[in-house]
Amino acid sequence: MDMSQYLQIFIEEANEHVQNLNQCLLQMEKDPEDKDVLNEIFRVAHTIKGMAGTMGYTKMTKLTHDMENVLHAIRNDEIKVTSELVDVLFKCLDALENYVNSVVSTGGEGDREYKDVIATLNAILQNKGAAAAPAVNKAPAPAAAEASEKYVTALVDLDEFEQNAVNKAIDMGMNALKITIVLNKGCLLKSARAFILFQTLERYGEIIKSQPVVQDIEDEKFDFEFTVVVVSKEDEQHFSKELNSIAEVDEVIIRPMGRFNNGVAMEAEKLEKAETEVRSADSAESHAVKETETQEAAKQNGNNAARKTQRTVRVDIDRLDVLMNLVGELIITKTRLEGTDITEKPQEYHETLEYLERITTNLNDAVMKVRMVPIETVFNRFPRMIRDIAKDLGKEIELVMSGEETELDRTVIDEIGDPLIHLLRNSCDHGLESTEKRKQLGKPEHGKINLTAYQSGNNVIIEVGDDGAGINIDKIKAKAIENGIVTREAANSMSQQEAIELLFRPSFSTAEKITGLSGRGVGLDVVKTKIEQLGGTVEVETASGRGSKFLIKLPLTLAIYQALLVNVGSEKYAIPLGSIYQIYEWKAEDVKSVQGQEVILLRNMVVPITRLADSLEVPDSHTKTQNKLKIVIVRKGEKLTGLVVDSVIGQQEIVIKSLGKLLTGIKYLAGATILGDGNVALIIDVNSIT
Repeated sequence: MDMSQYLQIFIEEANEHVQNLNQCLLQMEKDPEDKDVLNEIFRVAHTIKGMAGTMGYTKMTKLTHDMENVLHAIRNDEIKVTSELVDVLFKCLDALENYVNSVVSTGGEGDREYKDVIATLNAILQNKGAAAAPAVNKAPAPAAAEASEKYVTALVDLDEFEQNAVNKAIDMGMNALKITIVLNKGCLLKSARAFILFQTLERYGEIIKSQPVVQDIEDEKFDFEFTVVVVSKEDEQHFSKELNSIAEVDEVIIRPMGRFNNGVAMEAEKLEKAETEVRSADSAESHAVKETETQEAAKQNGNNAARKTQRTVRVDIDRLDVLMNLVGELIITKTRLEGTDITEKPQEYHETLEYLERITTNLNDAVMKVRMVPIETVFNRFPRMIRDIAKDLGKEIELVMSGEETELDRTVIDEIGDPLIHLLRNSCDHGLESTEKRKQLGKPEHGKINLTAYQSGNNVIIEVGDDGAGINIDKIKAKAIENGIVTREAANSMSQQEAIELLFRPSFSTAEKITGLSGRGVGLDVVKTKIEQLGGTVEVETASGRGSKFLIKLPLTLAIYQALLVNVGSEKYAIPLGSIYQIYEWKAEDVKSVQGQEVILLRNMVVPITRLADSLEVPDSHTKTQNKLKIVIVRKGEKLTGLVVDSVIGQQEIVIKSLGKLLTGIKYLAGATILGDGNVALIIDVNSIT
């Protein structure tokens, strides 16, 4: 029987049940005597077992069956609910979540059996509640594991065009390098970190080939390493220094490439052979085991392994009814237009066009609502995470969430989870004081973290705040001076907001020691990069002794928004309306220069300005010769920047189109849109303007 037709239904329902199980376990820990919650947990486990059995997922079925046995004993008062028991049930939840994720990505449950978790469940039954269990498939100690792991540059096959590009670069005296980059296993935002690495690579050279392909790296469809072939004037040492300076990079392996002769690079071939010979027996054995496991998993999952599931959105039937009615109105209006003679009945023709415009606007709104998903789907994972972090840190932390019903575009929802995880972890570790220190300060023993979402115009604001110590500005400045980021004189003249901006620098951390949660300077730089990729901004508010608040401002949708069209030379550009502060006409003689940067004085504020014609290399602009400049003032977080344009066309609703794979990562540009006359206008990425 072909079960593939039921795969998407299984995934949707399994995700709902796993989320419900998460909430119920948190409630059980708070109130172990609540029989209703216990019955709900039992029901969910039983349902998942039945669903997994129907789909042929035997490992999920086995795990949930053993869970049921323990839950049944709890219902019969044979076992008491303890914190250790809840920890074990949470491990079962994590295993189920991993199984479902495997089904989403491959169509199969994978090959991991979680024997240690199952052994612990059985030990609990035998010992009537004791969670201790014999170690099963014990993992090697971290040091031993690290010692046995060796990363080797991946084989990268170049086609004829790419080989010719390498040969041509070598003929021009450039270097051809094969670079393998290994990310830290704790890296949460692999695609964002890879984005920063690709920016660095493209700054000093040209990427000929990527393994895996760029699209897979963007979609995080890779482990923790990738390989690129780069041609550049810079040497190996330069790339090694630049790439190793980026946070969360564990290792950079660089190999020079020689000319290709009949499809073979002789020097590269020798290097690959040498690499293969120096691999340790342990690494070779590990590779063989992994290959065998992969083959077995492929056999087990059969045809499902290659079948990837589609992302879906559950839609309220009322919204679909509205959509259907609007499409009906659209067909009626189309028929009216076809039957109207514009020369004989111009009035009727124009009325029909106006009606068509109203329908199109309403249709756009309806489609946007269909794509909207409550942010609750992201927020629901955080109570469990805060619980675990609080136990690790020995702190008492209360998470207060509000605005879970606020809706965001599905595309944004998929990307916002990991940045919020970083901010919440920072609040737990850096923001909130220890229980003892809070007692000394006269604060409640429970530290509080507020996670709030609400809509503001065409944006959604997400706030992550805590009632901790606040950000120590002096400590930030001292650390920046110590790391050589700023001079002592520059640090002394910095405002509070400018000092806070240092936190978003790569590899910057104020932690005194490295822990599992912080100290490596990882997190806030990736958060900012990710948010800006989504067209949003991050702002910080802090008060000493009272806590800090991070405000994330995101567009409701990434597909359609209001923009201001401007002319730069003979070209048209679009600037997102949500980023615009004001538009001014400024006398050219009133523009001053400070340390080589053009600025204007706006209401006692010094605002730097950028001539878009220079940044975008538009040759026929007249801004250099105009007596009066058109300046569009835009916001970059708390800062203002002026963009000098030739003229302003006006406001227009635009549909964002991607520039495609070949033009990915072009500085200053966020995409393109097609105008009413059929011409293309490029969209300015305000956050990248310096």
